[in-house]
Amino acid sequence: MKTRYFIFISYKGTFYHGWQIQPNSVTVQKTLDESLSVVLNEKISTTGAGRTDAGVHAMFFCAHFDCSSPDLLNISNLVFRLNQFLPADISVNSIKKVVPDANARYSAISRTYKYYISRIKDPFSDNSSWYLHGKIDIKVMNEACRILSLHSDFTSFSKLHSGVKSNICNIYYAGWEESNNRLVFTIKADRFLRNMVRAIVGTSVEIGFGKMNLNEFEDIILAKDRCKAGKSAPAKGLFLVDIEYSEEIFI
Repeated sequence: MKTRYFIFISYKGTFYHGWQIQPNSVTVQKTLDESLSVVLNEKISTTGAGRTDAGVHAMFFCAHFDCSSPDLLNISNLVFRLNQFLPADISVNSIKKVVPDANARYSAISRTYKYYISRIKDPFSDNSSWYLHGKIDIKVMNEACRILSLHSDFTSFSKLHSGVKSNICNIYYAGWEESNNRLVFTIKADRFLRNMVRAIVGTSVEIGFGKMNLNEFEDIILAKDRCKAGKSAPAKGLFLVDIEYSEEIFI
């Protein structure tokens, strides 16, 4: 009989074609599945909490898998062995037993992303932030966040032809902060559409640089047309930082 587990990982997405397995591409899911299968001596297929695009990072990511291997009786040792086997840009943080119907994607209560913008040229954060030069108004960008939180249909910030059944998302928090020559955008919601955060950031930057006003921003949301919004921000500045689950699903 197989048991279901949640595996919590972190990864640097720079050299991966996103999370999800794709033909002829190196992805995080493919790399993790292969490592789990070798270490556990059993064919393992994970299901992720979502899918991050190529170049996007995750400080916190969750996937579930079913396994009958006795090696999971010593989870701390298994975590160590997996981290020895995995490449340096993927790390396993923990593995937890869950109830049989727990699902890394559908059991999630909320997800939180952060987007990092560097205000100075910094070679040490080149793969983890978007370098922008010039005067930018963070106050008006936060006003745009307030408007964003009043809406729930984000078709204008969704990748075209993504195949999702609904573009409705409930935003719990959105805001910009500035510290140490960096702008940090944080957004928390029950779900996100493909490319949504990067499209919001790209449009917000246009507001900050005075290329768009708040009325135009709200008109973009109401238009439900991706072509109306700004360009997507580069993938390298985006991090998935948290996924919330009910404690009731953990054994």
